[in-house]
Formats: sequence, C-alpha cells, structure tokens
Amino acid sequence: MLEVLEMTPPPPPPPQPRRHQPRGGGRKQPLQSSVAQPKAEAPQQPPPDGGKRCAGKRRGGRGRARPAEGPRPAPGPAVEPATRAVIGPPVPSKGLSFCRRPGFGTVGARCVVKANHFLAEIPDKDLTQYDVKITPEVTSRCVNRAIIAELVRLYRESDLGMRLPAYDGRKSLYTAGALPFDAREFVVRLTDEDSGTGVPPREREYRVVIKFAARADLHHLRQFIAGRQADAPQEAVQVLDIVLRELASQRYVAIGRSFYSPDIRRPQRLGDGLQSWCGFYQSLRPTQMGLSLNIDMSSTAFIEALPVIDFVAQILGKDVMSRPLSDANRIKIKKALRGVKVEVTHRENVRRKYRISGVTAQPTHELIFPIDDQMNMKSVVEYFKEMYGFTIQQSHLPCLMVGNQKKANYLPMEACKIVEGQRYTKRLNEKQITSLLKVTCQRPREKEMDILQTVHQNGYDQDPYAKEFGINISEKLTSVEARVLPAPWLKYHDAGKEKECLPQVGQWNMVNKKVINGGKVSHWACINFSRSVQETTARGFCQELAQMCQISGMEFNSEPVLPIYSARPDQVAKALKHVYNVALHKLKGKELELLLAILPDNNGALYGDIKRICETDLGLISQCCLTKHVFKISKQYLANVSLKINVKMGGRNTVLVDALSWRIPLVSDIPTIIFGADVTHPETGEDSSPSIAAVVASQDWPEVTKYAGLVCAQAHRQELIQDLYKTWHDPQRGTVTGGMVRELLISFRKATGQKPQRIIFYRDGVSEGQFYQVLLYELDAIRKACASLEPNYQPPVTFVVVQKRHHTRLFANNHKDRSSMDKSGNILPGTVVDSKICHPTEFDFYLCSHAGIQGTSRPAHYHVLWDENNFSADEMQTLTNNLCYTYARCTRSVSVVPPAYYAHLAAFRARFYMEPELSENHTSKSSSGTNGTSVKPLPA
Repeated sequence: MLEVLEMTPPPPPPPQPRRHQPRGGGRKQPLQSSVAQPKAEAPQQPPPDGGKRCAGKRRGGRGRARPAEGPRPAPGPAVEPATRAVIGPPVPSKGLSFCRRPGFGTVGARCVVKANHFLAEIPDKDLTQYDVKITPEVTSRCVNRAIIAELVRLYRESDLGMRLPAYDGRKSLYTAGALPFDAREFVVRLTDEDSGTGVPPREREYRVVIKFAARADLHHLRQFIAGRQADAPQEAVQVLDIVLRELASQRYVAIGRSFYSPDIRRPQRLGDGLQSWCGFYQSLRPTQMGLSLNIDMSSTAFIEALPVIDFVAQILGKDVMSRPLSDANRIKIKKALRGVKVEVTHRENVRRKYRISGVTAQPTHELIFPIDDQMNMKSVVEYFKEMYGFTIQQSHLPCLMVGNQKKANYLPMEACKIVEGQRYTKRLNEKQITSLLKVTCQRPREKEMDILQTVHQNGYDQDPYAKEFGINISEKLTSVEARVLPAPWLKYHDAGKEKECLPQVGQWNMVNKKVINGGKVSHWACINFSRSVQETTARGFCQELAQMCQISGMEFNSEPVLPIYSARPDQVAKALKHVYNVALHKLKGKELELLLAILPDNNGALYGDIKRICETDLGLISQCCLTKHVFKISKQYLANVSLKINVKMGGRNTVLVDALSWRIPLVSDIPTIIFGADVTHPETGEDSSPSIAAVVASQDWPEVTKYAGLVCAQAHRQELIQDLYKTWHDPQRGTVTGGMVRELLISFRKATGQKPQRIIFYRDGVSEGQFYQVLLYELDAIRKACASLEPNYQPPVTFVVVQKRHHTRLFANNHKDRSSMDKSGNILPGTVVDSKICHPTEFDFYLCSHAGIQGTSRPAHYHVLWDENNFSADEMQTLTNNLCYTYARCTRSVSVVPPAYYAHLAAFRARFYMEPELSENHTSKSSSGTNGTSVKPLPA
C-alpha cells in the first residue's frame, strides 16, 4: 500500500556521478574506478530545473529499389588497402562487473519446462568485418540493402571470390573468411524506388567502397559461454545475429527485431482501416547452454491496403459518402491520411506512388488550377476526364494533396489505393486495442505450435546465409530444468474464522477472513457521473460496498455525509469542488476522507481528471467504479474494491506469516527497506512530454507490506532517475540535500523508529543495453543519499533489475498432464528457471510468480546487478516469489514483485497530473524536455 509523503521544494540537478569499480562480493565496497571511462558512458545530465516532484497519494513502408537493366558495370579501381586489425579479447570497458551467480537454487519441486529458445551451433571459422561507404550517401536501409544485393549479384562469382556476405543495412558487411582484397571500389546502378513526391524515378549510379575493418574472433565468444571470460563479446554475437536476419529482412517487413508479413497468418481487421499482421521476433543471445535463438510470435497494426475511398468510409461511416464532409470530419481524415503512401489506380498499367501531405479544404468539384503561364485555369474534374478519360464520381469529397507544400498535386480519393505494408504508428483506440489483444492472445499450446511452425517455415537449415557462415539452428524447443517454489502462508486478523491462509495455485479469497489492519472511514461521499445509473441503484451499490468494507474488517460508516450527488462528466471539476466544499461545511471543518465516483463504462479522460483534481487540488482519496459493476454488484468485485479502499485508508490487508515470525532470510535479521523504481516514457509520436520517474519504499519492518511513493517529472525519454539524490543552494540554509531516496529513508525511520541497515532496490523497465549506465548512476545516488543523512552511513545495497518486456516464454513439458499446469494451461505459479537459458555467468533467473488468466504467461526476468548482502540463489528467488503474494489490490499472486509494480502504477498515475492539454495532445510541439532545457513540473 502507498502512503502520502510530504516533499521538499525541487532542487537543481545532482553533480555528475563518480565511476566505480567493485571488488568482489563483500559489503560496502568503495566505488572508485581504476579503469578510465569512455566519455560515451557518461549519463545524460538532468535539466537545470530538475522538474518538480509530486507526493504519491495513498493508493495501492517497404519499397525496394529495382536493379537497372543493361550490361554489367566494371568494378572501380582498387583503393588503398586497409591496415589489418584483429578484435582482441574484450576488456571490461565499463569499469565495473556485475554480480556473479552465487550458485543455483535448490528449493521447490523439480520439474521440466520447455522454452522458446533454439540452440545455435556456431562455426569454427573466423568472421571478417568490412566497412561499407556508399556515395552518394543513402539514408534508407532498404535502398542500402538493394545496392549491396545488386553488388553481390554482379560481383559474387568474380571479385567477391564466391563469398555471400551479410550486411547490416548501414556501414558494416560481414563474411565467413576473407574477401580476395583488403579494399576495393565498385560501381552499381539502380533505378530509384518511387519517392512519392511525383518526380519520376530515375537510374542512379552509386560508388561502393568495401574496406577491411577487423576479424571477429569467435574463440572469445566460446570462452564467454563456457564461463571462462567475464565480458560478452557483443560484436561476435551481433555479426551472427545479422547473418540469421539477412534472409528474413529480404522476405518480410522488418520492424525492430521483429518481421511481419500478411502471408504468415491471415491479417485480421482492427476497425477504422487498420489490420493486424502476424509476425515473429528473433534474437540471438548467449546463454549457459551456448548461443540460443529466441523466437516468439508477434502482432502489430498495419494500414489496410484499401482504396482510399473505402478507408475514409471505414473511419467516418458509410453515410458520409453521399454528402460533403463537415470540417470536423475533414480534419479527422487529414490526420488519418497524412504521411500515408498511396498508388494511383486510374492509369491502367502505371502505378505511380505518392505520399499524402494533406487534404484540400474545398470539395473536388470546386478545385481549379492554372494549366499554363498565362494563368488559364482548368478544373480538377475536367483535367482527369480529358487527360485520363477518368470520370470523378465522388466530386463532393475533397482531394488528396501529394508532393511537397510548394508544389502540391491534387489526386481524387477514388483514384488512389493505399500501398501495402505500412505500419500504423499512431495511437490505437480502445476498440482497436481490444481487437489486437484478441489476435495476440494465444493459449500456451497454440503459441508453442506457432513458434515451432515459424522455425520450420524459416528453414534455417536451407538458409544460404546460415550455410555460408556455418550456423546450425535446432528445430526443437529447449527443455529446461525448473523448480516450483512453494506459496507462502499469509496472516489475516485473528477475529476472522481463517486466521492464516495458504494460497492454492496462486490464488485465494477473502471468505471467512478479515484484513490484518482495518482502516477507518467515518466521512465519505459519492458522485454519480453515469447517466444510466439511477439514484436508487447508486445508493444500493454504496450500501453493499460499505457493508463489504465492514465484513472485511474496516470501520466504515454506513451512511454518506451527504446524499449521492449526480453530475455530468464535462462538469467534473465543478462537481468535485462542490461536494468537497459542502462536506467541509457540514463537517464543520473536518475533511472528507473518501470519495466514491461512479463512471460511465466508456469515460475518456474523466478518470484521469478525477484523479488529477482529487490528488493535486483537493488532497482527497478517491475510488472509481464503472457502471457495469454498479448494475452487476458481484461479491468478488466488492471484496476487491474493499481491499483497495482499506489500503488507501492506511490499513494493511495481509502479511507474510514468515515476516511476523522473523523468518525471512536477509530481511528479518536487521531493519531492511525494499525500494521499487520505474520510469514511464511518453507514447511514440509524443516528442516533448516529460518522462515520469516513480520510487516507492517499504515503510514497515519486519512486515514489508506498506509502501510510500514519490514521483517526479524529468527530461523526455531520460531513463536514469534524476531525482534519487540532489543538492541545491538555498540563500538562507546554504547547501540543502534532498531527493526521493533520501526522503523515503527518512520516512522509513519516522514510521519504524529505526534506520534501514540493508537496502534492496528493485528497478523496473531497464533494457540490457542500459544496465551499466543505470547501475553506475543510481547506485551512486543511493550511496550519496545515505551519506547525506549521517557520515559513514552506508547500508549494503542489492540492486535488481526487473524485466517484463522480453520474449522468453516457458511451456509445460506435457500439455496433457493437468497437474503440471494451472487452469489456463500455463506453467504453475512459482516456477523458477536459473539454468541453461539464463546468463552464462551473471546472477539472473526467470520467475513465473502468477497463475495465467488468458493467453500465455510471461515470466518476469530478474537480473541481480549488484549484491553487497550476499544473497544465495534460493534466498533471492524465494524472497521475490513470496513478495508477489503481498500485492494489496487483489487476492492473487502478481507477475512482478510488488514494489516494482507499485512504482509502475505511481508513474502511470502521475501522467494524469500533467496539465490536461499535455496528456491529451500527442503532437505537442513545445520543446520542453527535448533539448534538456526545461521540464514541465508536476504539481507540488
């Protein structure tokens, strides 16, 4: 549960962090670096104003260039040979090494699971890297690939010595064995891909210089996998990854690490002219068993290749096709079509392509344009009839504008069709998200079959690039030894019939139980924003909810302070302030403790507005309920809402029995604080909104179930949490220290009477490429925050990264054995894997701590980067799994450790605290945050 925490004013940014070099696994290692740091590793500085913080409220196109016809061009002159270089054994360049695996876990019932990892046998031959320079320079990877593909077609049998190179689409080319030269220039002619500007495609000549760069030595990769070398030779893994992606890059639309095609599975309509394309994710990674190819199914939204007129009809509804568009509808169409590539259909065999830049303000029948220098005018309708014999039927609709703004061309909507293979990058609406989730939601057995079918279809054994480089891919899922950790006993109040409870398959219920610490609600009110809910229905629902809160062990007044108030959703601020003030007057200065809000099922921005106004203007705790639940009134729903209310009111729902009996290793022995931290970034396409960081920390010991939370705004897409520790100059007080870690350490001491002697820090949302940066910067901030409270105060820190956005999936070994699965056919909650598919040397594990509901469960991946508390594998895995049973908002174990979950919820909630125009206008052009200058602060 999250508690309110008062905050100090926002300070300026912290100084640049010190680099640090660990010395093994002992406690309190000094963090000085003995290795010179490359400048690129320095974390980005936070903005000068740092961004204000907000105290957490209580709350628990893919075209390809065509080769030109004609005789084969001769290779250009040989250029200066390059200096020979060899990539030597990697040196730990970052100046610190991550925590080594302390051994393997043994606790739990042993079992076997299957993972979507496929063993990749790597060649004995060495790989050679060449630099590629294309003149004139090309920005498109597709065009680059087409140039190199044409070069290989022309010169493979002669100048390339029969080698089949793999190309990354940018500056690097790789071969299995050396080419017959060190450096050479080639000439390649290609016909441009249609640019979409209306300019006819032309043949271009490119000069390509291929120059030796280095040999990628696979010996070091083998040493790393065998655990005899600490640092992963990323270059070698990257080369092999590029080789295995080469064929798929030619066959499919590549987006990130995934490939999509309408041929993999039939596209499904998502509504409003969009469809989902099925695809697969592919990534090569070093694991304990060797190199592993991770394959997963994937789906994303594409714009359907429809005639533009049908696309418009889908967005606006068929009836608009008979009458002119309103301004609102025209703007809607303009937004939907801007940037989309179309091809013309009115010119028989000519299929010219254009990119839409806008939509005309007038209907087509009103449009005229000059046809000569004498400014003789012609209408668009006449022009298309005379020039192409094409009669425009829907002349009441506007025309599409294509080409650049200076010289825009007009195209009638009915003469255009959307080009296939364009990914939709804007925000999906609720209906489209639901449809996409239906497509992607697969039962474990179906997903497993699809993955195996994908591997079979990809035919790695027939892949000419894999053959050339000597890579063999297994076609079998990897069998992995796993263990199912036991569920922890939970303690409830002694006044209930059941004082203790042992969850079964990750779930339990509140029947015969009372919360261990019940909150108290004397003064509450209800606002009904739903037109379909009558006052009597709302009153009946509120009475049932109040009764359920009492049954669950809270002191809850049966009657509200004032009668249920009905209001329109567009009058939200007025309604909230009215109820707040009337209650304040009636209670003679005592404040309202809880506000219930009944919302329409589709409520748009209403939920966010209620939370923003209640939590930043009125200081009011709120609980929102949807109309469908008010009508249905299920006991299960009421019980869940009562748990949320209890937590918001400062109560505790349940506690681990082991916590009360001081039996949790490395938590119960000395006062321990557990942190959770996360950063949420704005959606794709939002180029200015700040990122929001949230940190929560346990406020009770030994129970570790109550959490206080803080949030802060920081620079756009900045992953490092800038506000963990800060110092700033105050004219009266001199140098002042603050920051989220410092505040939470102080509040822990106030709440428990003890200062933390140990810190466990769960950090969510960090990708592997950011591990070093985040650990360097944030561990340093934690250290400084501790030292600022007391000289020599340095409690040992364990820093764990929690990852949910990965593509490892675990399946039951036998789908017919019901005892090895939960109801949804997923692996059992508590299943942990720390061998075979995990890191060769570092301390990581996969834990599926929850029971599946629908689809395939995604295990969380925990990576212990730093550990001064010397956790054993069993201690860390058991602690993490047990904490997943203490999440306050439901009677199920959750999929990520609660402190990380709460931090994610707090950061997400703070999005609503931004000004409404910032959270709703996704194309805001203000520069705040993009250049690191200013960040829109959160409310104080």
